[in-house]
Amino acid sequence: MNSLGKIFLASVISRVIYYKELAEKTFSQLEDQDFHYQPNNQSNSIAIIIQHMSGNMQSRWTNFLTEDGEKSWRNRDREFNNRKLTRLQLMEIWEKGWKCFIDALLYLKEEDLLKTIHIRKESLVVVDAINRQLAHYPHHVGQIVYIGKMLRGDKWQSLSIAKGQSDDYNQMMSDKFNS
Repeated sequence: MNSLGKIFLASVISRVIYYKELAEKTFSQLEDQDFHYQPNNQSNSIAIIIQHMSGNMQSRWTNFLTEDGEKSWRNRDREFNNRKLTRLQLMEIWEKGWKCFIDALLYLKEEDLLKTIHIRKESLVVVDAINRQLAHYPHHVGQIVYIGKMLRGDKWQSLSIAKGQSDDYNQMMSDKFNS
């Protein structure tokens, strides 16, 4: 039988991959220039969100158990500059952050979950640090999806159950699990 710690880690990895793929399904619907759309100076473009998420992931998850999660080499303020990177450059940054994060999760053992780590000198139990990021990253993925929906308008392809399709979806799921 699996222990709670193993089930937790498997669940976290599954959820993390889901949110990564949700953003990537949005990216696939965008034109290159869409990554840099900013409705105003206070709002972040998808490109900026990608830069920030990747910077955060690399900082938090590099040597996760042994070093503070806010690395001295991270330049958080630069992440919020619109650097006009290409789609290819943005996808490389995106993948680098997610690889660091997912690899760190895959490396964790059940006995690591109750260890104490630090982020900006704040002590956190590993489970809490993971949960903190499971709130942070989906928050930004939601922003990415929302911007994508705004930009695509009527051309948007729903990433979940489309409006007005709940009954059909529920029936399909019922048929799937009752057969």
